[in-house]
Amino acid sequence: MTRPTNAVHVIGGGLAGSEAAWQLAREGVPVVLHEMRPLRMTEAHQGGGLAELVCSNSFRSDDAARNAVGLLHAEMRRCNSLILRAADAHRVPAGAALAVDRIGFSAAVEAALAAEPLVVIRREEITGLPPAAWDEVIVATGPLTAPAFADALAALTGENALAFFDAIAPIVYRDTIDFDRVWFQSRYDKGGPGGNGADYINCPLDREQYAAFIAALLAGETIDFRDWEKSTPYFDGCLPIEVMAGRGPDTLRWGPMKPVGLRDPKTGRRPYAVVQLRQDNALATLYNIVGFQTKLRHSEQRTVFRMVPGLEGAEFARLGGLHRNTFLNSPRLLDGQLRLRAMPRLRFAGQITGVEGYVESAAIGLLAGRFAAAARLRQQIDLPPATTALGALLAHITGAAEPRTFQPMNVNFGLFPLLSPDPGRHADRKPLYASRALADLAAWPAGPAPPEGGSP
Repeated sequence: MTRPTNAVHVIGGGLAGSEAAWQLAREGVPVVLHEMRPLRMTEAHQGGGLAELVCSNSFRSDDAARNAVGLLHAEMRRCNSLILRAADAHRVPAGAALAVDRIGFSAAVEAALAAEPLVVIRREEITGLPPAAWDEVIVATGPLTAPAFADALAALTGENALAFFDAIAPIVYRDTIDFDRVWFQSRYDKGGPGGNGADYINCPLDREQYAAFIAALLAGETIDFRDWEKSTPYFDGCLPIEVMAGRGPDTLRWGPMKPVGLRDPKTGRRPYAVVQLRQDNALATLYNIVGFQTKLRHSEQRTVFRMVPGLEGAEFARLGGLHRNTFLNSPRLLDGQLRLRAMPRLRFAGQITGVEGYVESAAIGLLAGRFAAAARLRQQIDLPPATTALGALLAHITGAAEPRTFQPMNVNFGLFPLLSPDPGRHADRKPLYASRALADLAAWPAGPAPPEGGSP
């Protein structure tokens, strides 16, 4: 194979951009990866590391047989994903979920790309459309795209970017939690790799404590919106906890505070409600409050969250926050290989395409990298089968979704083509979808399967 001499430019060093750069280099294509941090920071990032995790440290379920995101994990491992390799190497106990030490994870991704001879990392901001000489570009600027670049895209497409608010959950120092009042347990004692079925800290609330907590949450002062932000909708998959509480008194008790699958060892009974905390780093010194993304002011967060039994003396390594996410109307603007119809030299990847979640963002980066590599090498590449998680997600954002109502989407089995023959109403379809996906992926240029239980 003749190695191309002209580089593909990747704008954005988040999960999608890092994965795209890795996939290009694996195919022998040189890459210039442009990342504006730390020269220009965003409202949500803490540092300048590549693939920094902003919100949760969880990649969600790792169950490839029964969960669509777990299936996406498995498919990406078979595609030699850098993001999944780094996540597997830096996982922390989280039951059946894949959660990571966020600092170790980011450092591993950056180290792998820095050591790759075909990848050049440039710390600089791209403030407008890429120069015309850049004939193959992947835009992976993420949900926090710099305003100047977003304005340039809007001018090019004639399409106003859609936007929604995403919120960040607080992180607590473990040694400030009162362990006389809490206990370790995963729901239904379900364990996962690196875990033992007791991976979450559980803070129980009785009926009165729950009612008082909800009242304080609703009374808390929140961040004021700027005028241009007031019409921006939230994404339902990451609602601030106080917004959820405002939808009804039991919303949280059947959402992030649901007590199902848990039993307080001090009483032998299921609590009325539970606040769970999940390990956030490999040293197990930090725990994030699961599902507690918020737009409460910092002073209010300290007061309200310390009402939770066991957190009365909690100290916070990071308080919750709020940031504005931007994404394209991809079904209208992008073709099946993620190219911008108005300027095909630009491909898009990650959350800016309207996928939601770390894994989904990295998956679209993986696809964009492979598509760009094929173009640079002048090779044909088929789209991944629509029966796979990769293919179903790609199909949704590039045409299957309704452009008039397009909103960010997590991967789910509802995006997959129906099974044929139909196993019947009461059959458990999820393992059937998963087995079909992995079988069909083998026919796509995905590379060899990794060793059992490991990353590629």
